[in-house]
Amino acid sequence: MASDEVWHFYDGAPLTLYLLSEQGLESVMLGRDVVRGEQPQVSIPAGVLQAAAPRGDYTLVGCTVAPGFDFADWEMPARDTLLARYPEHAELFRQLTRPG
Repeated sequence: MASDEVWHFYDGAPLTLYLLSEQGLESVMLGRDVVRGEQPQVSIPAGVLQAAAPRGDYTLVGCTVAPGFDFADWEMPARDTLLARYPEHAELFRQLTRPG
């Protein structure tokens, strides 16, 4: 993606954001319990691949994109592409992506 994003937590269970960049894989927990290390918002630079996994029955989040979102700039790599490039994260990719 060619735009920076800011994810905002609003309500419900925490949400794990997985962030994959050339520096490696990082996870961030969005939520309101800052004492437990959750963050109410997180900024993600352009070019970082993302996946999200709720940690309960429901999670309400929002995402602000700047400059504005354009599908022409959006990329969703296939599972096989991710597995070939980052084999050390194979189990996570199998959990968060569809085959093919």
